[in-house]
Amino acid sequence: MVIKTDELPAAAPADSAREPSSQAGGKGRPGATEPPSVMLLNGDCPQSLKEEEKVAEPPRENGLDEPEPGEEATGQEVIVIQDTGFSVKILAPGIEPFSLQVSPQEMVQEIHQVLMDREDTCHRTCFSLHLDGNMLDHFSELRSVEGLQEGSVLRVVEEPYTVREARIHVRHVRDLLKSLDPSDAFNGVDCNSLSFLSVFTDGDLGDSGKRKKGLEMDPIDCTPPEYILPGSRERPLCPLQPQNRDWKPLQCLKVLTMSGWNPPPGNRKMHGDLMYLFVITAEDRQVSITASTRGFYLNQSTAYHFNPKPASPRFLSHSLVELLNQISPTFKKNFAVLQKKRVQRHPFERIATPFQVYSWTAPQAEHAMDCVRAEDAYTSRLGYEEHIPGQTRDWNEELQTTRELPRKNLPERLLRERAIFKVHSDFTAAATRGAMAVIDGNVMAINPSEETKMQMFIWNNIFFSLGFDVRDHYKDFGGDVAAYVAPTNDLNGVRTYNAVDVEGLYTLGTVVVDYRGYRVTAQSIIPGILERDQEQSVIYGSIDFGKTVVSHPRYLELLERTSRPLKILRHRVLNDRDEEVELCSSVECKGIIGNDGRHYILDLLRTFPPDLNFLPVPGEDLPEECTRAGFPRAHRHKLCCLRQELVDAFVEHRYLLFMKLAALQLMQQKASKMETTTTSLENGGPSSSESKSEVSPGAEEGSSSSGLAKVKELAETIASDDGADPRSREVICNACKAVGSISSTAFDIRFNPDIFSPGVRFPESCQEEVRDQKQLLKDAAAFLLSCQIPGLVKDCTDHAVLPMDGATLAEVMRQRGINMRYLGKVLDLVLRSPTRDQLDHVYKIGIGELITRSAKHIFKTYLQGVELSGLSAAISHFLNCFLSSYPNPVAHLPADELVSKKRNKRRKNRPPGATDNTAWAIMTPQELWKNICQEAKNYFDFSLECESVDQAVETYGLQKITLLREISLKTGIQILLKEYSFDSRHKPAFTEEDVLNIFPVVKHVSPKASDAFHFFQSGQAKVQQGFLKEGCELINEALNLFNNVYGAMHVEICACLRLLARLHYIMGDYAEALSNQQKAVLMSERVMGIEHPNTIQEYMHLALYCFASSQLSTALSLLYRARYLMLLVFGEDHPEMALLDNNIGLVLHGVMEYDLSLRFLENALAVSTKYHGSKSLKVALSHHLVARVYESKAEFRSALQHEKEGYTIYKSQLGEDHEKTKESSEYLKCLTQQAVALQRTMNEIYRNGSNANIPPLKFTAPSMASVLEQLNVINGILFIPLSQKDLENLKAEVARRHQLQEASRNRDKAEEPMATEPEPAGSPEEAGSQPQAAKDPSPSLQG
Repeated sequence: MVIKTDELPAAAPADSAREPSSQAGGKGRPGATEPPSVMLLNGDCPQSLKEEEKVAEPPRENGLDEPEPGEEATGQEVIVIQDTGFSVKILAPGIEPFSLQVSPQEMVQEIHQVLMDREDTCHRTCFSLHLDGNMLDHFSELRSVEGLQEGSVLRVVEEPYTVREARIHVRHVRDLLKSLDPSDAFNGVDCNSLSFLSVFTDGDLGDSGKRKKGLEMDPIDCTPPEYILPGSRERPLCPLQPQNRDWKPLQCLKVLTMSGWNPPPGNRKMHGDLMYLFVITAEDRQVSITASTRGFYLNQSTAYHFNPKPASPRFLSHSLVELLNQISPTFKKNFAVLQKKRVQRHPFERIATPFQVYSWTAPQAEHAMDCVRAEDAYTSRLGYEEHIPGQTRDWNEELQTTRELPRKNLPERLLRERAIFKVHSDFTAAATRGAMAVIDGNVMAINPSEETKMQMFIWNNIFFSLGFDVRDHYKDFGGDVAAYVAPTNDLNGVRTYNAVDVEGLYTLGTVVVDYRGYRVTAQSIIPGILERDQEQSVIYGSIDFGKTVVSHPRYLELLERTSRPLKILRHRVLNDRDEEVELCSSVECKGIIGNDGRHYILDLLRTFPPDLNFLPVPGEDLPEECTRAGFPRAHRHKLCCLRQELVDAFVEHRYLLFMKLAALQLMQQKASKMETTTTSLENGGPSSSESKSEVSPGAEEGSSSSGLAKVKELAETIASDDGADPRSREVICNACKAVGSISSTAFDIRFNPDIFSPGVRFPESCQEEVRDQKQLLKDAAAFLLSCQIPGLVKDCTDHAVLPMDGATLAEVMRQRGINMRYLGKVLDLVLRSPTRDQLDHVYKIGIGELITRSAKHIFKTYLQGVELSGLSAAISHFLNCFLSSYPNPVAHLPADELVSKKRNKRRKNRPPGATDNTAWAIMTPQELWKNICQEAKNYFDFSLECESVDQAVETYGLQKITLLREISLKTGIQILLKEYSFDSRHKPAFTEEDVLNIFPVVKHVSPKASDAFHFFQSGQAKVQQGFLKEGCELINEALNLFNNVYGAMHVEICACLRLLARLHYIMGDYAEALSNQQKAVLMSERVMGIEHPNTIQEYMHLALYCFASSQLSTALSLLYRARYLMLLVFGEDHPEMALLDNNIGLVLHGVMEYDLSLRFLENALAVSTKYHGSKSLKVALSHHLVARVYESKAEFRSALQHEKEGYTIYKSQLGEDHEKTKESSEYLKCLTQQAVALQRTMNEIYRNGSNANIPPLKFTAPSMASVLEQLNVINGILFIPLSQKDLENLKAEVARRHQLQEASRNRDKAEEPMATEPEPAGSPEEAGSQPQAAKDPSPSLQG
């Protein structure tokens, strides 16, 4: 099934709002400067898929012929569209005609995009395309154009300008001039973000591969900078953002701005004047330009004198660029060079990301004049005025309409998901902008007379409220603290209901923005809600936390559909008149029918059940596991909920238990047909708290494969017995009772979210149900402590998960349903673990996270007292107190710079919290660290032993640079890129000038591409079963669908590309692996951040593929970059560092830099020994690698010593007869012989002096193949030799898969061994021509 992007009618309402993206096309079209070898597999962007893709593919089956159990989506309609592209000729004024490959599904508009991006036509924006003298409609598909066929000629005809078109033209020219300028990425605007890969690969990897073949052993400089070497203590910051050569922009113009003479007066308007521009050329010539309906020309106005008459030279040009080419030679030269460079950049470096990524450091930037930026700032551009008639967008209408799109078959679902994703990312951008405007005081409140905390705002059809407890709404829940946490809980609820996606039930667009210490909730507006009173509009739920409660049959029906996936129990509560009211959600969840007739639910902050460990209830005792761990503890608020992941894991765990109990009884019944065996299970089952013996290791993760297989068998036995035998029904009933199921005939666990909710009362008739529900909640709280946290620690010990920084640690905790407030408990468990040393990295990350989170809590309230003018002083003062060793930093109060004549009386309408507050200035480092320790104790229940930053660094082995990164990312601070002297006791580390910006930290919903994700998962499963070819096809398909929904840039596409690269590498197609992995690195840098742990991993993979393609120096510089980033993000002492250093050591060994190589390999050996134990196979391999380098240096004694260590480990772990042990013993013999030969020669020299007759010594320089083999081993890729015939079959498959690319490549490397994923034990069976590989999670868990 191949559905290309352009097969979708692109007229979705949300999509017409696409900015004229300057990314489309440009690359890879015939006539572009690039050879087709760097083809983007999937089009560089959704608008224009490249012709390479458009070959009619043979209809291939889905690879989903055998449906995976539990995957309902497999019976999907398969649509095979066999549409061949064709080429048309384009005639544009002033250049040679060229041909362009198009597809019948493209729209005419997409050809416009390509022309606006091509180097030779990029300066045109206002034109139409004509076929045989007829103008083509912008929005029609090419297949609907009569007479358009292979070889048709399309003429580019210049159209007259309007004011709108003239503005678009000027904006486009500005974009072209700024196309290489990174300032937008540093400033975090317009979804630009940074990427530095090209600095380390010197341009594109695709073509350099061809150049550098054959030059394998060219001398290359391999010495890394001092700070990258093992053992180096310095952690510089500047290399994080190396200066890119292309950034020193070529100056084309000094100034291009709107003239002060705008808009044209009436009489000039009637001459066709649209607007006036003012330009200063690079030669310092000042000119005034008229934009008229016919084009651009110079006029005679000056700065102070208006004269609209044409000036000489009287040159009218349809394009501003052509006019500037005429009047400024420098412009002509530099603009051409700039466009050449722009087109050569990888498209992934310039495509916008779906959500803004902010950089926490930036170099000192020049602030340049920019008319478009200035205009955007003042006209408060609300969104896309240029594109959407009717100006502001009705966000609610857009968000809900996209949800209502049909979703019966795949194309419909793709169209729907794409529209939903697009509107969400636009809404998030608009909401972020609005929230910043609200906090900066630039938006008028809708209730201006109330005090600032209570104000609410509407901007651009979005409703904004601040995270304070207004009108004592949360009085019983913890006041302001509860009001601060409620929006994120609500957002989680919105995310969950959106994911369940029930037709007819609507949620609000919700974005939570933390900015300058305030939390702002941005929501789309329910039609009509502002005109009515809340009391009248709420027809379901409660507006006063359960005193008055109402219900509504339609809401019950809609919410009933969500109750199963969300495990929510339908239950009854009492209202203030003691009537029973039925609900299917928590009481706070309100239902409102909008004026549009849609059923909205809002206030979803208690979608999930409460977390009893943090909610002490008088008279209720928690299970023993909880009390042992010191729970319940009072938290700051009473809104603590369990995470959805925990609820799911708990239910899964109970399901396994249910099956075991049922099976046990059935077996007993079968064994003895006596009646007595069916005694009730009550006493056997874990009715109060699970006994440890009940929890099998399989249940720990909820889905160990063997456990699940058993359970499936049992399910079948039970199903087959069912009904036939009343006793088996009783068994089921007992098992249900024992695990707390709400039904007695089948397993069904649900939670009542209102249990323990203050103010909610339940009717008498439900008391038993309520009692069971309370028990279930207690069991869930105990499950978190007895299963999930130990499971996490065990996974960290086994290195199944490898957190590298605070964010990745938080991620692995959340995946297991452990809230961040349990961080202290996790650290306690790590400390008590018998393998404490192997968890050192987790402990360090955890402590760092604990410190920076506590500091963030303090920073939040600290910032609320700071007015705008004191912001940089306050932030730098805080950072000094937090990180600098300088004992008494002094804050600079903002009054220093300017003295005002008289203090004016403050207006009432000032931004929230802007009091004359300089309390922040008196903070001291001692006080801050005391508060941090207190906060850690109160919030995380963990005692930190440090009174200052230096003590913390000393005690816990932390790095100040890492703490700086963590606090900056958490609070949105951006600091200057320079070396900070944290440890100086003579001057503070930070000055005001070092704080460049403060960004918002944004939480939002990211909609998922469900179909694509199913394909991706099936592909992963296939790969793990060893069906590489089918896996590869499925993942390619997933990539197509992801591109369809998300556009070209997304985290999930990144994972897809990484896996594809790995598969291509395994199938021996290095060039394809390189190209995919290069995209994965660029995307990871752009979407996740340049120093995100995922990016570090991607760099390592890319280095391996570069080495395999004989690009040694590139491979080294990539590995050095990865090592630098890892030192910055964590430090040297991390299990992943062992892998990285082994990689570096091997490559250096390959280029004969033996001493350097040893430094890295020996460090790797030390780190492996620490984290894997001295008896582990990883350590044995490490010893072997070190021995090989010593052998190359002819230091045989050291080589023997290391190889013996390795041999001993192999022997004790694998036994005498294992091939590894035999290999090692062979190598030992070989080393011994060499050592003996060397000794003989030396003796000969001693005896006979200079006239000794010396046989030539054989020193082995390592071959590239042997180094590559070792690299594959340490990176978890094993090679399995295949017969010649199998290889031929496989090659044929691969060739058929990539008809076009393969035509150019010679595929005669048939003798190469075939690679597949590593295999724990046993040899691969061969199924037909399929290389069977073992199940290895590495491709799926790589990130």
